[in-house]
Amino acid sequence: MAFRRAPKPRTFLNETGLYDYAVKTLGRRMRTEAELRRLMRSRVEPGERGEQVIAAVIARLKEQRYLDDASYAETYARLRQENEKFGARRVRQDLRQKGISANLTEQAVDARYGAANEEALARQYLSRKRIPKPESPKDTARVMRRLVAAGFSTGAIYKILRQWDVPEESLAALDNLDAEPRED
Repeated sequence: MAFRRAPKPRTFLNETGLYDYAVKTLGRRMRTEAELRRLMRSRVEPGERGEQVIAAVIARLKEQRYLDDASYAETYARLRQENEKFGARRVRQDLRQKGISANLTEQAVDARYGAANEEALARQYLSRKRIPKPESPKDTARVMRRLVAAGFSTGAIYKILRQWDVPEESLAALDNLDAEPRED
């Protein structure tokens, strides 16, 4: 018969310990304020006292410029455009999921993608992912899905597909797929 160990009583961090934890966490990679709050909640006592400690640590980190959502959003948008070749819609969605406010998200995405040529960026994405010219309607739908998931508008996608001389029947089939409701 196996013996179970009694669980250790949970110890919570005080403000100094939580600050050290937050600095180490931010040292590994940049995080948003919302992400850091979520991580810190499991390290402090639940309730009002824990939220006060988290607020004090967040204020200290902001004061020392270790935590800045605006800088995070700008860097995130720049890296996703330069390295991943994602479209503006995808970056906007990712930033919102990470807890960046709508205002900061729009500012960062507009600053980064405002003057960008979406069609050229989509072509760079296709090249980066080594996606070839579609040979069949099924391939055309696959390319369309990949580009939509990468955050490009359907206008830019159709423009690329037309320049690839994709048959109009394949494009019409894509329009029909968009119009039909999906059954999950």
